[in-house]
Amino acid sequence: MSEPITVLVVDNEPDYAELAGTMLERERAEIDALVATDATEALEVRATRDVDCIVSDYEMPEMTGLELLERVREQEPELPFVLFTGRGSEELASEAIAAGVTQYLQKDSGTEQYALLANQITNAVSQYRAETELRRSERRYKRTLTTLHETTRELMRAETKGEIYRVATDTAAKILDVQVAAAYAFEPENGVLEHAASTRSSPAFGEPDVTIGRNDGLVWDVFSAGESTYYEDVLREDGVEGTQPLSRSELIVPLGTHGALVVGSGTVDGFDETMTELVHILGANTEAALDRAEREQLLREHDRTLSRQNEELTRLNHLNEIVREINHGIAQTTTRNEIETTVCDRLADTDRYRFAWVASNDTEPPEPTNWAGVDAAYVDRIRDDGDDAPESLLVRETLDTEQVRVVENVLETDGWGCRRTEALTYGYQTVLAVPLVDDERRYGVLLIHADGVDTIGDGEREVLAELGETIGHAMRSVERTRAMHTDGTLELELACRDSRLLTNRLSDRLGEPVSIAGVVERGADETLVFVSVPAGTELVALESEWASVERLSVLSERDDETLFELTVTSTPFLDALRTYDARVQTATARGGTTTVTLEAPHQVDARSLIESLREGFPGTELEARRETTSTQSARRLDARLEERLTDKQFQALQTAYYSGFFEWPRESTGEDLADTLGVSPPTYHYHLRAAERKLATLTFDEHSN
Repeated sequence: MSEPITVLVVDNEPDYAELAGTMLERERAEIDALVATDATEALEVRATRDVDCIVSDYEMPEMTGLELLERVREQEPELPFVLFTGRGSEELASEAIAAGVTQYLQKDSGTEQYALLANQITNAVSQYRAETELRRSERRYKRTLTTLHETTRELMRAETKGEIYRVATDTAAKILDVQVAAAYAFEPENGVLEHAASTRSSPAFGEPDVTIGRNDGLVWDVFSAGESTYYEDVLREDGVEGTQPLSRSELIVPLGTHGALVVGSGTVDGFDETMTELVHILGANTEAALDRAEREQLLREHDRTLSRQNEELTRLNHLNEIVREINHGIAQTTTRNEIETTVCDRLADTDRYRFAWVASNDTEPPEPTNWAGVDAAYVDRIRDDGDDAPESLLVRETLDTEQVRVVENVLETDGWGCRRTEALTYGYQTVLAVPLVDDERRYGVLLIHADGVDTIGDGEREVLAELGETIGHAMRSVERTRAMHTDGTLELELACRDSRLLTNRLSDRLGEPVSIAGVVERGADETLVFVSVPAGTELVALESEWASVERLSVLSERDDETLFELTVTSTPFLDALRTYDARVQTATARGGTTTVTLEAPHQVDARSLIESLREGFPGTELEARRETTSTQSARRLDARLEERLTDKQFQALQTAYYSGFFEWPRESTGEDLADTLGVSPPTYHYHLRAAERKLATLTFDEHSN
């Protein structure tokens, strides 16, 4: 049955309009006639009903047929319009044609005219519908091409093959309205096609196969042949019997060596020429995008390889610089403890490693003797675990083999589960154990903690192994030197209960213990005192309340303590120390008593020093007196250093040391210390660099000699 045609008959004579409508319906069963008796009514009907054709008389009140045509053409320029009039003339015919009527027919008295009119109507409507559908198809095609262009851009922006397959199947389903669209990726290692992406509009047909093996169905056949194939009815193809296909008709497009794109329709021969062309365009764009993604992936892998090689080379160069600095540093040390401290400090002061510590071979189980970059809580945990500590086993294995050992990932290595919390807290995953040995003795193991996994190359192991041997030889050397050349120093432990002493005043004020971390002289009238107090303690108000405190600032804050820098006026206690060339080693105030340990040259009269202190602070008592030893070379270095450095250079170096400038992480900055000494940052760095340079020159000259 033909598609219905709605015809609006317009005539100012109602009986004739009804007659014309009836006759048209008799001539063509598909015609459904509507009637209007004037142009105004016709426009009202047109506004509420879909009309395929208008048949209008010419002479009507208020508005002629051509005037009605003009109004209709304003809204629908192509709608079929037949002028069916009793007034006939060449002039009217010309005017009608010029106005754009579809057909012009003059009324007569016979019934044959309705057959002619019905024929003109059906022909005009058929042509109108065909042209309309053509225009719609053209618009759909343009929109589809636009979608394909947008898809092409999206495909070219996609970073992975999986994303490209997904975009391709989504686009096929969107622009073609097909039953199913699926993409398969070729896996060369297994020689199969793996399901990569798919979309389905209904479950009427089978699910896309997860894996398609060699010679396993139509998709493999098309992929292996390398030519796209259209199957009008999949069920008629060989090898499909007894299976549930994806769809009834399928277009399979190979994507080069990458895989295949399958588009299926639920009907037999469901693809026309336009759809086939669009799928081929989509397939070509998808293949180009996959080629591009594969090239970029190869380039990224190549770049990653080069990057890894460059990173390893950079790490080795940096490590070599660190080793050189360590070698220079330990060359000027005079004790094994100084060597261990120098090594740990320098390794912890790098971006490459988190922290480092030394396990001595003199204790059983091995325990940390020096560390840097980590707090004492971690060290205490190792000591508390004793033989059960995984580090103890690692140390023994390292000493037994005398080779560098590496724990690649403590989070996954057997026996290291007890360190999971510490590893996450302190940010390490790799642990290196470096034996400290020389030709005659094993001194212990240097343990280095680093972040990342599987980042330690053979080159780094070799450099660290050489460093371990260098450290071992250095320890052997200082032991021999210390055995041959030693000298004595005097160590005095005093208890001062005088309430006027600065440390006692601070302790009483705070109700907390107070410790002196260091003292730096800035001439006869000004001294810098580095005070350590429990965390959370507030001292800032003292700057305005105490006349003896000229300036006060916070240098560093840790979890358990805060380090303050106080600029104080000279006191009898400090004057006495300056007179006898004595230095404060430690000082702790608690409960109104300050316990202070002083180091003085061996030849100093201890009685005179104590009496001098008592003159200013009567509550001072001697608690202990000890003779200590120090190497002559160290004392000579101290003397020569004081001779060569200016006062400002010596102050810059001392201040940096006591304020934690050389710790890692740094507890103070150059800007902080410049402010402490009342100079500009460039000036401070200039004095500090000069002091470091002179110290290095003394060390290397001494080493050369």
